[in-house]
Amino acid sequence: MAVFEGTFANVDSLRFAIVIGRFNDLVTGKLLEGCQDCLKRHGVDTNPEGTQVDYVWVPGSFDIPMLARQMALTQRYHAVICLGAVIRGQTTHFDYVAGEAAKGIAAASFQTGVPVVFGIVTAETMQQALERAGIKSNLGWSYAMNALEMASLMEQVNDSQRDPETQALPDFKGHQFQQES
Repeated sequence: MAVFEGTFANVDSLRFAIVIGRFNDLVTGKLLEGCQDCLKRHGVDTNPEGTQVDYVWVPGSFDIPMLARQMALTQRYHAVICLGAVIRGQTTHFDYVAGEAAKGIAAASFQTGVPVVFGIVTAETMQQALERAGIKSNLGWSYAMNALEMASLMEQVNDSQRDPETQALPDFKGHQFQQES
């Protein structure tokens, strides 16, 4: 039997997509800063002109899952990080947006086999959201750590399942398929 655990080293070959909602950009901008700080400190080149991180800006949190799935489907990324903020208002709009964003992000990960990190801050007030985006701590850092760990973990699991001769991964029926790099 084997034990698999993600690591936070050997990041040179890892690629990430970060999908960010513009709505509540005071919060999402700070989440992005925390995320980038974490990735940089672990050796990832976060420069948009570089080769390791691509950035996708969408109107709001409701729009994040669709683009996260599209990015994951390209099989160019080891993980996709979703950053957004949904703050409760006077209507039930919060419940619909937060719930559908969560479902969509989970579905994107399940459907593509690529880790898609749920980084949507849901808060009752703007103050609570800002506290989670940097006043007290920055959850953007945690979301990046999750992406690093899951990318590493998936690499290990995939490597353990590859056919040594063909380097192909088995599909769910036991057939071999070639994974794009």
